[in-house]
Amino acid sequence: MTMDFATLLPLLVLLLISSAFAGILAGLLGVGGGIVLVPVFFYIFSWLGFDGPMLMQVCLATSLGTIILTSLRSVQAHNKRGAVDWSILKSWAPGIVIGAVLGVTVAAGLKSDVLEVIFGILAGIIGLYLAFGRETWRLGDAMPTGLTRMILSPVMGFMSVLMGIGGGSFGVPLMTLFSVPMHRAVATAAGFGVLIAVPSVIGFLFLEIADAPPMTIGAVNIPAFVIAVSMTMITAPVGAKLAHSLPAKSLKRVFGVFLLIVGANMLRQAIWG
Repeated sequence: MTMDFATLLPLLVLLLISSAFAGILAGLLGVGGGIVLVPVFFYIFSWLGFDGPMLMQVCLATSLGTIILTSLRSVQAHNKRGAVDWSILKSWAPGIVIGAVLGVTVAAGLKSDVLEVIFGILAGIIGLYLAFGRETWRLGDAMPTGLTRMILSPVMGFMSVLMGIGGGSFGVPLMTLFSVPMHRAVATAAGFGVLIAVPSVIGFLFLEIADAPPMTIGAVNIPAFVIAVSMTMITAPVGAKLAHSLPAKSLKRVFGVFLLIVGANMLRQAIWG
């Protein structure tokens, strides 16, 4: 497929700007840049005519690929400030990894429109929490252990892979509900992103995608990955720095509304085309 420069240039600019924004969000709110990148990838690939039945798998896998490096960069930045809770990270790691592997297995067998619906619904739930949730809400005084952790950790990894996101979108709300301070929750959730993205990307690399965009290995599109990660690597530390100097409450509300719009549009695309 031949695309002229006038068509490709605005899409390239959109990808650069959205990737920079995604990196800032990853560091600032711990929600993971994938929540922005997945719909952007979907829009760009669809616009270019690559709208096959497994397009969402390419978007999820490529997003998760960027999350590996972005999350590592974010963890490094937060750890310099002593904000990462390594005890939570280590104790939740096995379940999250198991959930991520299960997520890849399930995602590989679903059609793109089903994954669009899943993304839209979960983005809406996350958006509602960010927009209307209260910081005073609590489910407990400490992070759960035992059976509760054994259930919640794989569920977090599983749902994150089905959305192509890091662990922050689910991990930050969960940790704050169990009394982990916001800055510590954001920093630790960046580590969740690494645990989710590494095993899932390995799995997606072995997936065969019919009618994939050019230069796609497995389900990971290399050009989109390179462009996106080049921006998120630069801006994630900026977001991490802002997280320690700006009140995140208003930003969470605005981003929550943004997610509601994104989720609704993804559902519209899946149902009505």
